[in-house]
Amino acid sequence: MTTLEQTISIQLERHGARLTRGRRRVVDALADADGPRSVAELKRELGEEMPLSSLYRSLAVLEEAGVVTPHLGTRGVVRYELAEWLTGHHHHLVCVDCGTVEDISLPKPHEDAVQKLVEEISASSSYVPLGHALEIEGRCPRCA
Repeated sequence: MTTLEQTISIQLERHGARLTRGRRRVVDALADADGPRSVAELKRELGEEMPLSSLYRSLAVLEEAGVVTPHLGTRGVVRYELAEWLTGHHHHLVCVDCGTVEDISLPKPHEDAVQKLVEEISASSSYVPLGHALEIEGRCPRCA
């Protein structure tokens, strides 16, 4: 069992669940991905061995335990990725044509500027920010 799987196993146990073979396969697929994945994309990657109903159940348990985070995409498609506390802070480039989502990390000066902007916007609304996520919509190199 990898360190990531051990960490996730402990988190699942805290929520009364365990890291089953199916959930491990979902976690591994998301860990290997270069960005969030839809259920259809995960199903293709995991193959016929994992029934669609099992995939949905696994995602629901992993989401409830805070292991995966859902993101509502541009066309209403929900994509899943491992939670930020497992993978580190990052943002997304979203292609409006093909729907691919790519993870990006900003250089520290840019991340600091985004954080400052979040704080300024929040302060102007008496809002207490807990985090932020930046999604840049556009066209990927294949669709451009």
